[in-house]
Amino acid sequence: MIQDFLKHLFPHVVLEKNLRISYTFCLGGLAFTAFLIMLASGMLLIVYYQPTPERAFNSILFLESSVWGGKYIRSLHRLTSHLLLLLIFLHTLRVILTGAWQRPRQLNWIIGCMLLFLALFEAYTGYLLPSDQLAYWATQTGMELLAVVPLGSFLRSLLVPDGVGQGLSLLRFYALHIVIIPLLLLSLSFLHFHRVRKNKGVLPYL
Repeated sequence: MIQDFLKHLFPHVVLEKNLRISYTFCLGGLAFTAFLIMLASGMLLIVYYQPTPERAFNSILFLESSVWGGKYIRSLHRLTSHLLLLLIFLHTLRVILTGAWQRPRQLNWIIGCMLLFLALFEAYTGYLLPSDQLAYWATQTGMELLAVVPLGSFLRSLLVPDGVGQGLSLLRFYALHIVIIPLLLLSLSFLHFHRVRKNKGVLPYL
């Protein structure tokens, strides 16, 4: 699977016709590139971020005001997260409109949907980390909406056992945002590209 993933990103031979802009617009590849940029910028943010209710917001202020390039890195991370979601939505729309979700690609369609939901959850967990008023109320609204769905109360107790923005909930959001969800996204991306190659790439469905 890893070999297919690397071959998909770095092929030995590229056909001339594949270098032209086609109906796919390389939206999947662009989305993965945005994900890599987020990983790189996120690793730099980790150096200064402190995941505690007392220090989180002040660490963001320090990063933006006293660290050379800190404001740029944080803005890059935030804007790239918006771009990632946009590219995944467009990629999903393209797959639907061209019928690329049909046999024999149903499994890859399911994997792609999982990637979409994980990317949304990743963005949601990152929203709380600055610990400002916007982050608090946005996360609080999401938790209230979660409570009305089946098993929502159980999930809410797992995510925010001591209340939104408190020590344990902030730490759980932090762990989800920087370790658990990125690893899941990366693993599913490997599998996604592997399935693309196994299904003989992408073909024009129009």
